[in-house]
Amino acid sequence: MHFCLQLSLFQKVFHLLKFSFDTVTVNRRGEIIKLERKQARYFTEYLRNNITLDMVYIPGGKFMMGSPEGEGLDTEKPQHEVTVPAFFMGKYQVTQEQWKAVAALPKVDRKLNPDPSYFKGNNLPVEQVSWYDAEEFCKRLSQHTDRQYSLPSEAEWEYACRTGTTTPFHFGETITSELANYNAGYAFADENEGEYRKKTTLVGQFNKANAFGLYDIHGNVWELCLDDWHNDYKVAPNGYIAWINKNKQGNTVLRGGSWDNNPKRCRSASRAINDRKGRVYYINYVGFRVVCVCGVGRALP
Repeated sequence: MHFCLQLSLFQKVFHLLKFSFDTVTVNRRGEIIKLERKQARYFTEYLRNNITLDMVYIPGGKFMMGSPEGEGLDTEKPQHEVTVPAFFMGKYQVTQEQWKAVAALPKVDRKLNPDPSYFKGNNLPVEQVSWYDAEEFCKRLSQHTDRQYSLPSEAEWEYACRTGTTTPFHFGETITSELANYNAGYAFADENEGEYRKKTTLVGQFNKANAFGLYDIHGNVWELCLDDWHNDYKVAPNGYIAWINKNKQGNTVLRGGSWDNNPKRCRSASRAINDRKGRVYYINYVGFRVVCVCGVGRALP
């Protein structure tokens, strides 16, 4: 569907509003070399007790998924082109107050702990949740809103993170602790070491979004994806739909890095393995954000 026609259709269905935000580009020293003011479209879901969830419109397009030669690990290769239709993605990682609101909605398949997080705060990201917990969250949210919510596929996540960039981070050649929450005791390029906060931070605290209007896509908490874990992309499907094994019992994928990771783990192409039940591997640092695919032509696997 043509971009303008598709956006016009979404405008009618979702009653989209506009918001403005700042984006930056940094050089290898972490110095800001470009500051831009942009706009994006979004709609708001109303949960319980005046708690809301903002969903940002992500226009469709093509991108090279994975790391180029000279960057990253074998698990991020080979690069391959993926076409991603338009969809909506959470402006922020799901917060603890949003989690509590949805956890209070009627159960679909499983119970949810309304307060699972180690670091407490309404506007901190929820963490210490499993893939199955996040799936239940999406099912309850879908039932409440009559829209189709899910975790993002890996391809959708990386496409939304990169926003057309081919650099290690959507910020550019490196990252700094003024722009994201990670273990900045380690440097990625030629920037100075920064602050290692040793905890999660408020969503949106770093007031520079990526070019689509998403915040905290690098660092803070790892973000769960729909896909099963695969060791590389050698036989990856060309599509944007999640790469799911038939039994759906194995390990799953995390993206984006966390407050406790060095900058290499927070790159746009970086991937981590996580037990689907959340028993091991980074469970203290794991959260998620949701996508809405209602009317966008993407069926869940």
